[in-house]
Amino acid sequence: MKYHFSERDLEQIKDRGITLDVVEEQLESFKTGFPYLKIEKGAAVGEGIVRMSETECNEYAAKWEEFSKKGSKIVKFVPASGAASRMFKDLFAFLEAPYMEPTTDFEKKFFSNIESFAFFGALNEACIKNENGSDIAALVKEGEYKRVVKNLLLEQGLNYGWLPKGLLLFHKYNEGPRTAMEEHLAEGAMYARNENGTVNIHFTVSHDHLPFFEKLVSDVLPLYEKNFGVKYNISFSEQKPQTDTIAADENNEPFRDGGKLLFRPGGHGSLIENLNEIDADVVFIKNIDNVVPDREKAITVLYKKTLGGVIASLQEKIFKYGKMLESGSYTIDDLREIIGFVQKVLMVRHHEIKDMEDSDLAMYLLKKLHRPLRVCGMVKNVGEPGGGPFLAYNEDGTYSPQILESSQINMKQAEAKSAFENSTHFNPVDLVCAVKDWNGVKYNLPDFVDKNTGFISEKSKSGKVLKALERPGLWNGAMSDWNTVFVEVPIETFNPVKTVNDLLRPAHS
Repeated sequence: MKYHFSERDLEQIKDRGITLDVVEEQLESFKTGFPYLKIEKGAAVGEGIVRMSETECNEYAAKWEEFSKKGSKIVKFVPASGAASRMFKDLFAFLEAPYMEPTTDFEKKFFSNIESFAFFGALNEACIKNENGSDIAALVKEGEYKRVVKNLLLEQGLNYGWLPKGLLLFHKYNEGPRTAMEEHLAEGAMYARNENGTVNIHFTVSHDHLPFFEKLVSDVLPLYEKNFGVKYNISFSEQKPQTDTIAADENNEPFRDGGKLLFRPGGHGSLIENLNEIDADVVFIKNIDNVVPDREKAITVLYKKTLGGVIASLQEKIFKYGKMLESGSYTIDDLREIIGFVQKVLMVRHHEIKDMEDSDLAMYLLKKLHRPLRVCGMVKNVGEPGGGPFLAYNEDGTYSPQILESSQINMKQAEAKSAFENSTHFNPVDLVCAVKDWNGVKYNLPDFVDKNTGFISEKSKSGKVLKALERPGLWNGAMSDWNTVFVEVPIETFNPVKTVNDLLRPAHS
């Protein structure tokens, strides 16, 4: 062993389903860090990003409608495990502030528009219950703004500071407000309906929040099934303890809290294990907070169907070419056609491909085709935080489309920094994935993870500094070795809720 572990440590590691080799590998990563990725260029329209006309969008949407009626199993996969606490960081700061009335622009905006929030009614009831019959208006009149916020965030009231985003009331309707989770139920019925009328939606949630999600589903499902004429199959999973990562101290030694090793969730990249267990042909992936009311959904639904149509069309060709190469029944002209598809459509390029013998070339092409496929919506860059689309190099010398975060790019290298700063699009997390091959066999998704990618961040625990290790992001390194196609989608399809005041934006209010 490179590190000293007690019998108690080894038992703790074993109980989590993690091997000692993996733990030591993670500790080494704290010392070595993760290598930057070599970039060929930023992806742009015509250079890795497909821009479609309205006619093409409608044609691909029709293609999806046709595909969805052919018996393939479609699943909507929604990462929903994060707590909403960051949404309310400004309001938590207000509770700690020395002043009693709204002072910052954020605080003033929140209180000036408080009646516009979908949770206003529930919050008002909580205030009446907990504040001796005083409603929000009465508390505000008395200058008791912090009491209102406490009833919103703390356990005595709505507990929004602890609940996940999926369970928060996001949007108003005449028949009553909807949570973010309910908006995904509605969305799923609009583009992820299976041939038999079933809508399969899978949410990844935290262990503590699971009972609350299950209760909400139990309460609302009959209503949505009636309204949309579908049958829902809702499932949940939790991030697996064996995907947690060990924390390190400032000297890159195992961090201990109360004498025990500290393990932390490995980030959303760990969800590749959850995704791998989904029985599906096609999977839509979208974050829990990127939803809008029904009146705004049309463009989102159109482009979801468009992306679905693109993946159906690509899969047809991949299956055709894959079977051809696997059987050995191909001509030189066939190889040329497949090369054109791999290089120009999948954008997988190898500088030495022209020097390969025919047999080696066929093996190379088969290997590149025999991978999971994803079509990713990309939005024009408007300064929103997040990763972006690039053409980046792989270990085998090829370069291909990748979604990279800023931490994966060497900002000290002029060309790489320029590529990042001049990137035209960013990643809104709008993916459609095809996870079976032409023989109907499901890919083992962890086989396609780039284990040399990850993130190291500094945190604290019990007043002590620690280093935390996150696995390759789900749509970054965890899908690094997938075939990837970027399609431009409108900014109107991207409406995340990062702060509570985002719910006041026109798309939400």
